[in-house]
Amino acid sequence: NYILSEKPQLLINVIETANLERDLFLTLDLIELNIPIVLVLNMSDEAKNLGVDIDLKKLETITNLPVIKTSAKTGEGIPELKKLIKAALENPPLPSQNLKTNKELPKSQLEAIRQEQIKSILNEVYAYTQKKHTLTDKLDAILIHPVYGLFIFLLVMFLMFKISFDFSSPFMDWLDGFFNAFLSPLVGLLLSNLPISEWFIKLIQEALIGGVGFVLTFIPLIAIAYASIVFLELSGYLPRVSFLMDRYMQMLGLSGKSLIPILLGFGCNVPAILSTRLLERERDRLLTMAMLPFMSCPARLVVFAFFASIFFKNPAVVIFGLYILGVFLAILTAVIISPLIKAQKQSYFLMELPPYRLPSFNLISRVVFAYIKDFVYKAGTFIFASALIVWILTNLPPNREQSQTIAASIGKAISPIFEPIGLGDWRMSTSLIPALLAREIVLSSMATIYSPAIQESEEDFSPLPALKEQVLSLGKAFPEAILNTIKPSSSAFETTSDSEPSLRAEISKHINAPSALSFMVFLLIYTSCLGTLGVLWRQAGPKYTIGIFIYTTFLAWILAFITYRISQLIIS
Repeated sequence: NYILSEKPQLLINVIETANLERDLFLTLDLIELNIPIVLVLNMSDEAKNLGVDIDLKKLETITNLPVIKTSAKTGEGIPELKKLIKAALENPPLPSQNLKTNKELPKSQLEAIRQEQIKSILNEVYAYTQKKHTLTDKLDAILIHPVYGLFIFLLVMFLMFKISFDFSSPFMDWLDGFFNAFLSPLVGLLLSNLPISEWFIKLIQEALIGGVGFVLTFIPLIAIAYASIVFLELSGYLPRVSFLMDRYMQMLGLSGKSLIPILLGFGCNVPAILSTRLLERERDRLLTMAMLPFMSCPARLVVFAFFASIFFKNPAVVIFGLYILGVFLAILTAVIISPLIKAQKQSYFLMELPPYRLPSFNLISRVVFAYIKDFVYKAGTFIFASALIVWILTNLPPNREQSQTIAASIGKAISPIFEPIGLGDWRMSTSLIPALLAREIVLSSMATIYSPAIQESEEDFSPLPALKEQVLSLGKAFPEAILNTIKPSSSAFETTSDSEPSLRAEISKHINAPSALSFMVFLLIYTSCLGTLGVLWRQAGPKYTIGIFIYTTFLAWILAFITYRISQLIIS
């Protein structure tokens, strides 16, 4: 719309050199607009490795446009591109009139003309030298093998979890200590010297620092997890997972295209549900949307990491198992719902597999920073609002024991529902209510509810020694993170001693390992995200959304009950 309505001075049409045939469709459409264009053939280094060569002079002659080769990865051609843009703004290059078509022709005829034009251009400018046994070919022979390619994928996912947890755990422990052992008492000390009520000081310490601050301690874990996912995606491996899993998706009556939203679901369910609009068949869209709530996003990962770190020696194994359980339940859901949705003609999955490439650190860091920025913004807005509401409810009526507050009354009212699954403690059941807004709010709610017990156990605070201790702890975190990562076994997230004043120690006093496992299973299945429900409502309608919500909630309770009862027999 912007190009059509605003008529920009110049268009920079970036083309992937190795896929010139595909990208020329857009180029010819832009030429129809009669706007000055500069053609940029990017990834030229990659094209060279694949044996692709483009005659720039001939392409310039055919299109009557300036053409330049670049490589965003190596920086090749970037200075020349800047000069070319400056020259094009001074002397705008208009595209050749010979490539324009009659827009009044039928669509099928226009497409045929376009294909003939592209074929003619490629015959003039495109040269390809077949290279035998490229690195991509050698890796594909192993990674997308129909048998052991699946096991390699599972191994890659497990290593991703292990590296994420082991590397981030020292930094998370440091942030936890920074917020609770340094920042909270420091703020309390500073505010106590001002004419401010004790009620307001408690609000800052328990709701803001205790609630929101605790959620922020998981930034290292989210950063490493996102960096791993982005690396796998940009390296070209994740698109191959779609190809690898296509045969299994066909067994469910789904197209391999459905796997793309499912993979996106591990990042966030909201854009994953929106991406189902790309699926041609309504059947595929509905089945895929039913599967997506079981895909664990980083918000669930934060909660899983917290509880697994307290009660289990190998948290990476536990969390990997939860992810596998989520995938299994998604498949089971598709099998159950499939007969209820009218069958449609089978569609076929066609996708382009990019060559393997090593993404730059700069690109990965920019993408991860965008995710972290969004997470921090969420923590500073409605996570804080939720923590504030929970704190107020746990302090009203004033001057009462916490067990006599409004929050306690609400928690005790719903505790009988959760007691059979090992969550009879009103503080645990209460934390599930605000989690409907976002899953990570579970932890901010818990941190707010348990803050009084944590604050009471704190010793006298001295700012300078405490600051020195924080600096030394941060310095120790770096070598510890590296050692954790290279160890064969996972040593991350060791359980905090009960004598240590922290949320982990406080929660470990009130629930046991079976209850924690039950809680994680419930949160895995329960669709506790207002954003997910909202976009599902818009895409599938109210009846389908309500049905999915009831189904996942009921299934969550049943499986949490089974998990709790069986784990009581197994876990001592």
